[in-house]
Order: sequence, then C-alpha cells, then structure tokens
Amino acid sequence: MIQSTLECPKCHSTMDRGYTLDQSHAAIFTGQWVQGTPKRSLMDLFGGFLIKSPNQKNRIPFGAYRCQSCGFLEFYAREEFRPKW
Repeated sequence: MIQSTLECPKCHSTMDRGYTLDQSHAAIFTGQWVQGTPKRSLMDLFGGFLIKSPNQKNRIPFGAYRCQSCGFLEFYAREEFRPKW
C-alpha cells in the first residue's frame, strides 16, 4: 500500500498524495499507465494525436505525489489509485 505522504527524494520535504486529470470534451478521467507504444488510430485523419484505445485490462491508474517545498512530482501506477465509487 502506498502511503498518504512520502519524503521528497530531492529536498527531503513532505510530499502529498494526489492525482492528475485527463480531460475530454464530455468527461474528466484520472491518468492511466499502459505498457508498450501507442498505436495510431485509423480515425486520425488529420495527423493529430488520436491513438487506439488500449484494452481495459492493460490499463493501470496512476497517482502522483507532489513535494510541498520544491514541487517535485513522482508517479506510481497501482490499482489502489483506481477511483472509488
């Protein structure tokens, strides 16, 4: 289990647990880690950044810790960061 606070590896101050947001036009999501390289979507007609949606079982939510002093961010991909209902 990941702690609610950690010590910053850079300046040794307290780090607070949090998360990042991934926002679309109609929803807000937490970030997710996926192993491998993203595959370009066939729907990407304009050469942008559309990628194929990876299988749900291959996605792991991630949480972030931010140092209160220097602002350093550290990310961990773990199931315990999955949003609670």
